[in-house]
Amino acid sequence: MAFLKFNKSELVNLEYSLKREIIAANETGAYCNTSIVTCNTRRYHGLLAVPVAELGGGKYMLLSSLDESLVMGGKQFNLGIHCYGDTYEPRGHKYIIDFDANPVPVVTYKIGGIIFTKTIMMVPDNDQVLIKYELHSAPGKISLQLKPFLAFRSVHSLTSQNSEAYTAYEDVDGGVSFCLYNGFPALNLQSSANAAFKYQPYWYNGVTYSDEYRRGFDCREDLFVPGTFTLEMKPGEAVVFSASVNEINPRGLKRKFTDTLKKMDVIEDYHDLLVHNAEMFKCHNGDRAQINAGFSWLETGLLRETIVSLPGLTLYANGDCNEFEKILDTLIADEQERLFYRTTQCEAPLRLTETLQQYIRFSGKEKHVWKKYGETLKGIIESYAPGRRKEIAMHPNGLLWAQMDGVALSWMNAYVYGRPVTERAGYQIETNAFWYNALCFAIDMENKYGPRKSEFVERWTPVRDLVKENFQPTFWRPEWGYLVDYVGNGPQDQAVRPNILFPIYLEYCPVDDEVVSEVVMTINDELVTRRGLRSLSPRNEAYKGVYEGSQIDRDLAYHQGCAFPALLAPYIDLCFRMMGETFYGRAKYLVEGIFEDISKHGVGAFSELYDGDPPHEPHGAIASAMSTAALLRIAYIMEQYK
Repeated sequence: MAFLKFNKSELVNLEYSLKREIIAANETGAYCNTSIVTCNTRRYHGLLAVPVAELGGGKYMLLSSLDESLVMGGKQFNLGIHCYGDTYEPRGHKYIIDFDANPVPVVTYKIGGIIFTKTIMMVPDNDQVLIKYELHSAPGKISLQLKPFLAFRSVHSLTSQNSEAYTAYEDVDGGVSFCLYNGFPALNLQSSANAAFKYQPYWYNGVTYSDEYRRGFDCREDLFVPGTFTLEMKPGEAVVFSASVNEINPRGLKRKFTDTLKKMDVIEDYHDLLVHNAEMFKCHNGDRAQINAGFSWLETGLLRETIVSLPGLTLYANGDCNEFEKILDTLIADEQERLFYRTTQCEAPLRLTETLQQYIRFSGKEKHVWKKYGETLKGIIESYAPGRRKEIAMHPNGLLWAQMDGVALSWMNAYVYGRPVTERAGYQIETNAFWYNALCFAIDMENKYGPRKSEFVERWTPVRDLVKENFQPTFWRPEWGYLVDYVGNGPQDQAVRPNILFPIYLEYCPVDDEVVSEVVMTINDELVTRRGLRSLSPRNEAYKGVYEGSQIDRDLAYHQGCAFPALLAPYIDLCFRMMGETFYGRAKYLVEGIFEDISKHGVGAFSELYDGDPPHEPHGAIASAMSTAALLRIAYIMEQYK
């Protein structure tokens, strides 16, 4: 990618290169994630992690790494790199002279007169990673040796040397197959060229993941190395190596690599990059389709993350309404408990209304949407009736009161020492804004497309009117000039948080126009950055401007100042509605800040969050579905005002 900028002289500097990660994923949910010098720094790093339904559906790391060595003239040059304690060995990164990622990662090595590249590609529809090795120039023939490091464990855990591992192998066409433990799929390691495998089983103990160490987590594990593949290469020759849960025909590997690469569009601009990223989060399995919330440790099919990111990853990425509905249908089928009975993110079910409103505005399919999803929305509203949910109660004033001792009942759900950092017990402003929006929308749609005399309308219209009547008096503080984040039993919390955006942004607004204007000014002054909206105003004494340190330090900062790109989409949408095309330059300025960082953290990907303080370094998931979706939505909105 021409717009991915790297200081090539710094690639050999681990302080520089280990902070930059490659991520590739496919529609099965499998992924490859490591640093740009292929040194793993997280437990989540590896060349092939795959979902395993038989083990609960989570992701499992099969192939941690593949060490390459070049042998010529009796001299061996090891291109691998691992951390052991505070030592890196071998130090193959010193041979790296270039890195690119358009559309897949390519690492270039130079050893004297040898120029050698490694290209890594995830196969779109199979749990398979392909690695193409190409010897561009050399004084003569070389031997390429490949040493696989096997993990066979959950991506969330670490493994140790043990006697339970089944370390024997089976021969397959063009390679060998391993399955260390019952219940796991076999890992087939195959080559397009004749590769001799020498079985030399050995445990490499104490492999250390520096990012886990820095965060205060368990950081060392033992990896099983079964032996070494050796093959001969001549200058100008290429070899494709495959790691897959399925045995494949090795004679077709080169063609498969070439054909797959041809289908990948070269990324020409930022919009191409966004669309490329959008595909990475969508998982398809027959009639089911889901969204992975982020890589490499966030889960697939999460309620809030799916609801929020769905329009961006489908409608605004490729205009695919069928895909939108397929993912939504899967979510509704899977999430009956959270949608209709209980969830600790008590506003999440109500967000579905806003997602469907976006769908209607995009497609014009208002009647279709209500006919298909109306009963679901009405069921969600009914679930908030008094006595239905334990975590939240509808009060006589129509507003929703969320309270469970020691439980964070909102999207701000970080915990320290078992207690929520931001408990926000009481009337949460965003929950009640989504509540009002859902009531208004459902009543209007039922009046248009429901029965002439609707019991739902009769039951919930008075509640809607109560919410409208009581919302502004409850949350508006004219002496402060902004809406409060929540109203609880104790002294009024004066924190300025981005949740005050939602009542003024949603289609049905429960506050007066002058309130909208004042709240926008407050958001502009205290929350807006070029990486997203801060989760807390810097004026607040609890504000944490930098997301760093131990897990506790980071959890204390997560919703206490970090900037979230996902919040930029509703903010920019609102500002365009208020100011029209005059806001275009400002919108462009804001999103360009995020694009400035795509050469670090997750290379070519969009991070979950950023420091609230300049220079706004990226953190969290290196590739976030919600961040990517927000940027796609912003791009779509900006196109309307161009």
